[in-house]
Amino acid sequence: MDGPPSGSAPATAEAYGRAVNRHRYGDGAEVRRYVADPYHRIRREIAVRMLLDGVAPTHRAAPSGPGGRGPSAGRPALLELGCGSESMLADVPDPPGPIVVADLAIDALGLARRPSVGILCLDATRPLPFRDRSLRGVLMGELIEHVYDPVALLRECRRVLVPSGLLVLTTPNLAALQDRVGFLAGRAPRQVNPLHPYLWLHIRPFTVSLLREVLRRADLEPVRVRSNYVGWRLRGGRWVKSRTLARLLPGLGGSLVIAARPR
Repeated sequence: MDGPPSGSAPATAEAYGRAVNRHRYGDGAEVRRYVADPYHRIRREIAVRMLLDGVAPTHRAAPSGPGGRGPSAGRPALLELGCGSESMLADVPDPPGPIVVADLAIDALGLARRPSVGILCLDATRPLPFRDRSLRGVLMGELIEHVYDPVALLRECRRVLVPSGLLVLTTPNLAALQDRVGFLAGRAPRQVNPLHPYLWLHIRPFTVSLLREVLRRADLEPVRVRSNYVGWRLRGGRWVKSRTLARLLPGLGGSLVIAARPR
């Protein structure tokens, strides 16, 4: 099991969580590895398309950088939280506004640099350095399951979004099809496995219903749910996966992709 560097044992659980996540993802190698997998590539493509289709193209708002300055001065930006070394927005050919990418790991951010992209090193568990109602969209991939207080994070996203703005987030599904069946047989879902090399870092697993409830608690209204694959892992490790089932029954899929607007 991976952990923080030797001799660094922060005093609080939240600080420990930051340390172990930075240690695992800080150099960008882990993110680059899983982004190459079609499972994650499809998840990311769905999330980006939902965001671009859902943001209001004609809305104008106050400048969104810290203190009202920054790369989005003059028009509202799109913010990607927890981008790591591989931004989901890096290849968008004609984005509807300036893009700001943010992460806790400064080394990973250095690898994520792109022309005309703002870079912020920040801790997403603390207040975001943006004015109220200043961002057109927020994109958050595989981050919410890593934080102790997801409602606080979502309330910050709600605060910085313009009234017509959109939050899109992705997170592993606690109640994927095979995990539901396995639970009836007494097997624990993958997302709560403390022995898994990286899933042990997922401290807040979600189902569709719980994710909707948490979003509403943060004054965000879910408007769409999608998933990448409904899958079944065979003996020997091979996966049988269906995108059609994921479109029809996203609550059974492996990754949840959900869009929400300010209420």
